Amino acid sequence: MADKKIVAPSQKILTKSEGEEIVQKFQQMRNEQRSLMAKITELEQDLNEHKIVIETLQDVSPDRKCFRMVGGVLVERTVMEVLPALQNNKEQLTKVIDSLNSKLVSKGKEVNEFRAKHNIKIRGQEDIKEPQQSDSTTGTQGVLVSNKS
Repeated sequence: MADKKIVAPSQKILTKSEGEEIVQKFQQMRNEQRSLMAKITELEQDLNEHKIVIETLQDVSPDRKCFRMVGGVLVERTVMEVLPALQNNKEQLTKVIDSLNSKLVSKGKEVNEFRAKHNIKIRGQEDIKEPQQSDSTTGTQGVLVSNKS
């Protein structure tokens, strides 16, 4: 993981334990953010699977047999019985994904505020920004020009 510099907004030097607490809190917040993103990704995959199955079942006769996994057991049903349940599950998944997305946005704001408050800088990001600025001054670097006629 990237190293962090810790300097308080007042620019006073923190004790080692205070600095470690701040870093741990920051890492905990970032891990919560990552777990929210992982859950959203998982639910979006489930939602896409539901959409595919619903599209497939809409073209089939309502009396046709189909099988549904309920608690690890395949249960025989008809399309007419399964389709409404799938559509309801799809709607619920959409609501949960929207809720998790709003939580992710608020968690991102919280992480950024915490980062700004404690002046946390990720070293990897600083290293990336510096070379880009120096490259902009040398516009022809890496360009080969032939003077042959």
